[in-house]
Amino acid sequence: MGSPLTDAGLLLVNALGSLALMVVVLRFLLQLVRADFYNPISQMIVKLTNPALIPLRRAIPGFGGIDVASLVLAMAVQYLVMTLILLLSGLSTLPWVAMIGWAALGIVNLTFEIYFWGMLIMVIASWVAPNSYNPALILINQLLEPVIRPIRRIMPDLGGLDLSPLVMILGIQLLEVLLLLPLKHALGLPSGLVMGL
Repeated sequence: MGSPLTDAGLLLVNALGSLALMVVVLRFLLQLVRADFYNPISQMIVKLTNPALIPLRRAIPGFGGIDVASLVLAMAVQYLVMTLILLLSGLSTLPWVAMIGWAALGIVNLTFEIYFWGMLIMVIASWVAPNSYNPALILINQLLEPVIRPIRRIMPDLGGLDLSPLVMILGIQLLEVLLLLPLKHALGLPSGLVMGL
C-alpha cells in the first residue's frame, strides 16, 4: 500500500483511463456494427474521439470495413494508462514488450465487459421499459443485435420465451474463463493492472 497521494493518483489514472478506453472501444464497436451515428450518444462518442482519431486515420487506413485507427488508438490509450499505473506503483523498469500483449488483452476483456453489461441492461429494460425509445437503449440494442441474432436463429422456439440473452451471457463468461484467464497467466499479467481485468 502506497502513500495516500500515490493511491489517489492511481485511482484517478484508473478511472479516467478506463473511461477514455471505453469511449474509444465503443467508437470502434459502434462503427463495426454500423450503429446509428445520429443518436446523441453516438455523436458524443464521435466528438470525444475525433481529435485523436482523425489524424490517426490519415496515417492508418481502414481495412475491410474495420476502423484500424480506432484499434490503434485503443491500444495506445491502454498502453499509456498501464505505463502510468506501473510508474505510480513504483516500478523503475517496465516490461515494454509484454505490455503490448497486456494492452491487447485489456481491450478484449473490456469488449467482453461491454457486451456482458449491455446484455444485462437490455434484459432488465425489457422487463421495466419494453419498447423504450431511450437513445442509450437503442444504441445498446444496435450493438448487441448482430451478436445475438445468430443465437436466436439456432435456439428452439419456446413459445415467446427468448433465452438467447442467457446463452450470450453464459457464452461471454465461458470465453472469459477458457480464453482470458489462461492468457492472463501466459502473459504474466499482474492482477488488477489492466482496466476490467
